[in-house]
Amino acid sequence: MSITALQALNAYAQAAQTGGVGDPSGAAAIGGDNAAKGSDFAAMMKDAIGSATNASVASEQLTIASTTGQAELVDVVTAISAAEIQLQTVIAVRDEMIKAYQNILRMPI
Repeated sequence: MSITALQALNAYAQAAQTGGVGDPSGAAAIGGDNAAKGSDFAAMMKDAIGSATNASVASEQLTIASTTGQAELVDVVTAISAAEIQLQTVIAVRDEMIKAYQNILRMPI
């Protein structure tokens, strides 16, 4: 399964709207006075990774609760799917960052 950069950004925007991560429009990291600050992207990535971790922990807790009969199976599947989407988004952004870095290294001086 291949994820393009546009699909990754759309998935991140959806995760941001539902999970409260960063700015869903990306306006804070792209335009205005925040464009000069390099830490905005780092903070956005830190929030995304934290959100993916929290979603993973929540899905694990629901899985444990399901084995004892305290949670519905549909809730477990939904939580696992949400965690998987967030993780795929973080991985896709990481891959694009690596590609950009490699392109910069290949630039002639």
